[in-house]
Amino acid sequence: QVQLVESGGGLVQAGGSLRLSCATSGRTFSTYDMGWFRQTPGKEREFVAAVNWSGGSTYYTESVKGRFTISRGSTRNTVYLQMNSLKPEDTAVYYCAAGYGATTNGLNARYWGQGTQVTVSS
Repeated sequence: QVQLVESGGGLVQAGGSLRLSCATSGRTFSTYDMGWFRQTPGKEREFVAAVNWSGGSTYYTESVKGRFTISRGSTRNTVYLQMNSLKPEDTAVYYCAAGYGATTNGLNARYWGQGTQVTVSS
């Protein structure tokens, strides 16, 4: 059974940091591009960041550039999102995804995690 499991979400004050992790199982994801999306109630899921299969290329939506960093673990089956200088508008459920075609516009996701809540208080 293929699983992507996010962790690391929580409540943080504005200006603080969180590190999200996405652990995968059920198959190898080392050849997949991976990324993070987020969603708030009543809005569509939006792209946040992506990393290509090798970890050599990363992509970010404009609003998080310079604050968030996406990376892959040494086996390339885990992906992280380091979030610094968090703002209240970053509050959302964050989803891990695996797929292909990572660009600055997003990722063609084939697999999704269940999401982890990030809440940034002002």
